[in-house]
Amino acid sequence: MTGVKKAGLIFICLSLLHGVFAALNCTSPTPEALFDAFEKELFPRKLLRPVKSFSEPLNITLKMTVVGILGVNEKAQSLTIFIWQVLEWDIAGLSWDEEECGTSRVSIPREKLWVPDVQITEFMDEDVSPRTPYVYLYNTGHVYDDKPVRVVSTCRLVIYTFPFDVQNCTLTFNSYLHFVGDIRMFPRTTVEEVLEESKQVLQTKGEWELVDIKAGSTTVMLQEGSYSDVTYYIILRRRPILYVVNLLIPSCFLITLDLFSFLLPPHSVDRSAFKMTLILGYTVFLLIMNDLLPVTGGSTPLMNVFFSISFALMVASLLETVFITNIQFSSSQYSPVPHWLRVLVLRYLAVIVCLPPIKKSNRITVCLQQPSRVSIIPSKDLENISSNIPPEKTPLDPVLDELRNLSRDLAAIHGQMDKHFQGSKTEQEWEMIGIVVDRLLFGLYIAFISVCFITIVCIWVWSNLGLQLGHTMK
Repeated sequence: MTGVKKAGLIFICLSLLHGVFAALNCTSPTPEALFDAFEKELFPRKLLRPVKSFSEPLNITLKMTVVGILGVNEKAQSLTIFIWQVLEWDIAGLSWDEEECGTSRVSIPREKLWVPDVQITEFMDEDVSPRTPYVYLYNTGHVYDDKPVRVVSTCRLVIYTFPFDVQNCTLTFNSYLHFVGDIRMFPRTTVEEVLEESKQVLQTKGEWELVDIKAGSTTVMLQEGSYSDVTYYIILRRRPILYVVNLLIPSCFLITLDLFSFLLPPHSVDRSAFKMTLILGYTVFLLIMNDLLPVTGGSTPLMNVFFSISFALMVASLLETVFITNIQFSSSQYSPVPHWLRVLVLRYLAVIVCLPPIKKSNRITVCLQQPSRVSIIPSKDLENISSNIPPEKTPLDPVLDELRNLSRDLAAIHGQMDKHFQGSKTEQEWEMIGIVVDRLLFGLYIAFISVCFITIVCIWVWSNLGLQLGHTMK
């Protein structure tokens, strides 16, 4: 009995060392003979994980190649790409002789073998890619599974710098059910090889450009255990030329046109009608191009802020034009300028907009009012005055009366003309306030356009420079 037990133990150990499957025996080097061997030894065990023992993990290598970038949905925060997924693993103990069976590789229906349940964690929609019904099986027990996958995955999109944004989307490949003790995932190739091959086979030349691919191996801890996974980071960059040509350049043209409208004299040209036409044109432009702007609930792109501020400045310039026009024609009916407004605008803001102070007029005003009675009186009249005798009426008195009346009329005309051309002090102050406000808004327009231009150029350069530095660090 002891010898029988020893022989049984030796047989069991040899069986475990040899593997689950024994070497296949083919009666002839024909497909039919090999298929009969599969029917006898391989296909009945398709429900079991192909390892020697339950405690032994199955090593699976993964290779991923990006074939096409189908689109990015900012509203749904999703990425749609087309990839080739290659899985490889070994069936423990399975082998056959190439000469005896007639081949070293054969294609087998996928449903006839145990296939790992490798999925992408970030998937959002069903895979609708074409199904590949076969896998390759080699005479060493090595399985090669290559299939296309249409991936619709979640991706946290950051569109703050739209249209110069760079997105980093994650694809995590792991088993849907098996823990790390059952299945271990390993990348088959380096990320440099994956990126180079992806750029060679990439077919789409649309809005998005594949910039880089990075890889990392992480483990997600759960209560039941941990899962082995392979993570790829797909880095995409938007091609901004479409949005620069269709959005930024036309908007800058309209804003520049509104800027130069400040050079129109408001007292002789209907500036408000011109600005109203620009506002209507800008509104129609935004309505037409609204579909090109991304819509998300998380953040607002800088371009949307740029359009909003531009529209607000156009409306403010129209209101300012109405204010100045009203001052030009109705300032005589205004009450005196409040002290705080006079100090704020005429003393401080006027200095900011480089408006020179009003110089005092160098004109000499000749007073034509009736002067003191100084005239040449004959000596005879002087004698009469000195002797308290009333003087006799001379022929010069009617002429002097006419001159006095003429002097009063000229003084009245002079006062009216002075008031007409120079205006009162209140009118001058209100008109000065209108000029200061006009110059201030003109300066704000120039500052806004300059800041926007510098910001756009910096973001564009920084996005390209950051990617170049990333490649250099590699």
